[in-house]
Amino acid sequence: IHFYKRLIMLVKTLFSGLARSASRTLSTTTARCGGDTLVVHRDTPENNAETPFVFTQENADRAQAIMSIYPDGHKRAAVIPMLDLAQRQNGGWLPISAMHHVAEVIGMPRMRVYEVATFYTMFMRNPVGKYHIQVCTTTPCWLRGSDEIMEAVKANLGIGPGETTKDKMFTISEVECLGACVNAPMFQINDDYYEDLTVKDTEEILEDLKAGKKPPAGPRSGRYAAEPFGALTSLTETPPGPGEGCRADL
Repeated sequence: IHFYKRLIMLVKTLFSGLARSASRTLSTTTARCGGDTLVVHRDTPENNAETPFVFTQENADRAQAIMSIYPDGHKRAAVIPMLDLAQRQNGGWLPISAMHHVAEVIGMPRMRVYEVATFYTMFMRNPVGKYHIQVCTTTPCWLRGSDEIMEAVKANLGIGPGETTKDKMFTISEVECLGACVNAPMFQINDDYYEDLTVKDTEEILEDLKAGKKPPAGPRSGRYAAEPFGALTSLTETPPGPGEGCRADL
C-alpha cells in the first residue's frame, strides 16, 4: 500500500512539473511581458501612482462621448474603450496612473479597472517603442514561415521579443493569432496589419519606418484582401434563382 501511495505521489509530481513546463513553453511575450508583463504591478520611475496623467481636453470630450453611448447604471461598460483612449494618449502604453484616472472618470473601483487592464493583452502596461511590432507565431503563420519573419525582425532591429531599441523606436512582441490566418505570415505594427510577408517585405517595411515613411498596410503579395491567388475553386457556377428546383404546384 505504501509503495502505491508513493508511486501515485511521484506521478502527480511528474505531471504537475510537465504542466508548468508546458505553460512556460507555450507562453508568449505579450502574455509574459502588461499586455506584456506580470499581472502584479511593480512601481518603476516611469510607471507609478504618482506618474502624471489626465485626459487632454480633446480626449476628455471623447471620453464623455463614449460614456454617453451607455445607459445610466451601465457606464462601467465603457472601461475598455476608455482604457484604449488613455493608452493612445500615452504613446501606446498604459501606466497605472492612467488606470486610476479612468476609474475616477467612470466612477468605478480601481480594482475593477485593474482586472480589465490585466486581462486583455492589447493593454500594454510597460513602455513600448513608437512602433510596436507584434509578430504572430500561431500555427497557420508558423506553417507559412513566421519563424523566418521573426528572425528577420530581430536581425534588423538588434533586439528580441519583449525588448525595445535604445532609441525607443521599436518594440517586438511575439503574439498569438491576430485573425488574419488566410494572409499568413503576418505581423501588426501599431494599428496596421502587414500580410503575406516574405523576409524581403519585412526588411523593406522596417527600413521605411526607420526613414520616417509609412509603408502601405495590407497584403504584400498583390492581393487586395483575402481572395485566392489563382482562380476560384468553389462558387464557380451561377447561383440558382428564386424558386428554382421547387415543385410547380407549390
